[in-house]
Amino acid sequence: MSKSSSSIFLSPSERSGKPKELFFIWFASNIGILGVVYGTMIVGFGLSFFQSLLAAMLGSLSFILVGLTSISGKNTGANMLTLSRAAFGRKGNYFPTFMVWMSFVGWLAVNVITGTLTLLSLLNVWGLNTTSLLTVVSLFAFSLLVLLSNLFSQKVLVKAQTLFTYVFGLLTLFVIALLIPKTNWQALFQINNGDWLTSFLPAVSIIIAGTGIGWVGAGADYSRYQHPKTSSRSVVMSVTLGAFFPLFIIMSAGILMTTSVPSLGTADNPINVISQSLPSWMTALYFLTALGGLIPQCILSLKSARTNLQTLDIHVKDSTAIFIHAIIIIALPVYVLFFSENFLGDFQIFLGLVGIGLASWGATFLVDFALVRRKFGYDLKLLSNKAEVINPAGLLSWLIGIAAGLAFTNTSFFTGPFARGIFEDSSLGVLLAFIVSGVVQVVLVNVQSSKSRGVESGKMAK
Repeated sequence: MSKSSSSIFLSPSERSGKPKELFFIWFASNIGILGVVYGTMIVGFGLSFFQSLLAAMLGSLSFILVGLTSISGKNTGANMLTLSRAAFGRKGNYFPTFMVWMSFVGWLAVNVITGTLTLLSLLNVWGLNTTSLLTVVSLFAFSLLVLLSNLFSQKVLVKAQTLFTYVFGLLTLFVIALLIPKTNWQALFQINNGDWLTSFLPAVSIIIAGTGIGWVGAGADYSRYQHPKTSSRSVVMSVTLGAFFPLFIIMSAGILMTTSVPSLGTADNPINVISQSLPSWMTALYFLTALGGLIPQCILSLKSARTNLQTLDIHVKDSTAIFIHAIIIIALPVYVLFFSENFLGDFQIFLGLVGIGLASWGATFLVDFALVRRKFGYDLKLLSNKAEVINPAGLLSWLIGIAAGLAFTNTSFFTGPFARGIFEDSSLGVLLAFIVSGVVQVVLVNVQSSKSRGVESGKMAK
C-alpha cells in the first residue's frame, strides 16, 4: 500500500474486528434514558397505543441505514466522510462534511444538556438545591468527562461499550421494570387512532431523524475496523439489531409512562420528572444509570466529530481539537439551560433541521454506493487528499433534497413556503428530503452513466 493510501485506509493489522463488536458499540450508544423522551414525543403526535408502538419499531429499525453505510467501511477501511468524497468530490464534500460535523457537535450538546440535568437531579437527591452556580459546575464536570473520552482507542472503545452494554443495559431494564406497573392500561387503550398521514408519518419521521438518520454519518467510522472478509450481512444485522433492541424497549417504556407521568412531555427537566415515579430508594441509582447511559453516546459523537475535522482538512493538535469542541458543547448548553429553558422544544427543532441535512446526505451516499461503488469500487484518486474535483451530481442531489425538506418544514423561526395543510405542524421534511435526494441521485447517476457509455461508444466507432 502506498503512503498516500495508508493515510486514508486502515492497515490490514488494524482490521481484525468482528461483527459482535459493532453490536455492543451500537447497543451501548442507544441505552440512554433519552429514549423515554422519544416515546413521550411519539404519543404527543396524538397516536394510539398500537400506532405509538409501531412508530417506535419503525423508528428503531431505521438503524438499518447505519448498517448499510457500515458496509462501505468494512469493504475499504476508510471512515464515513472520506468515502463521501466519491459521491460529492473532495471539495464538494466540504459542505456535507461540515453539516455532519455540526450534527455530531449538536448531539454532543444535547447529551451534555441531558447529562447536566441528570447530574443536578442526582445532587438534589443528596441534599443540594439547584442554583445557577451548581448548574455551571455540573455542566463543566460532565463536559470534562465527555472530553476525556477522546483519548479512547478503538480497542478501549469496544471494551468500554461492551461493559456499558451489560452494566447500564441491565440497570435500565431494572428501572423500566419498576416504572411499567404504574401504567394506566385502561387509559392507554382508550386513546383513539391518530391520522396515519398527518400524525403517524410525522412521528416516524422525527424519531428516524433522532435515531437512524442521526447516526447515518458515522457507520463506516467503526465498521472500518472489521476484517475485510466479514460478511456484509453480518455487519448490517449487528449494527441494526444492536441499536434496535435498546431503542425499542426504552421508547416503549416512554410510551407506557405517558399515562403515569403526563407532565413528562412538557417538562423542562424530563429526567427529573421520571425520577418522581420511582421509589425513593431507587432514585439515586436511576440517576447514575441515566448518566452511564449517556456517556457511550457522547463517546461516539465526539470521536466521529474529531474525525470529520480531519476530513475537512482542518489538521490541528488533539489539544486544539478538544478546545474547539469544548467551547461549542459548553456554549450551546448554556443557551438552553439559562436562556431558552425549553429543552424539548429546542430538541425537536434540532432533530428536524439536522435530520433534513443528514437524510439528504444519507440518500445521496447510499445511491452512489449501491449503483456505482459496489460495482466499480472506490477510486483512490477520488478519496485522496490531493483530489480537487467536485461531483456535481452528488452535490446537486443533496442540495435539492435539503431544499425540498425545508420547503415543507415549519419551526418557530422558519416556515417553508409549502408548510401548510397537512405539512403545517408535521416533521415530514425529513422523509421528503431522503426520498427526493435519493430519486434525484438515481436519475443523475444514470444520466452520467449514459453519457460515459456514449463517449466510450464514440471512441470505439472512431
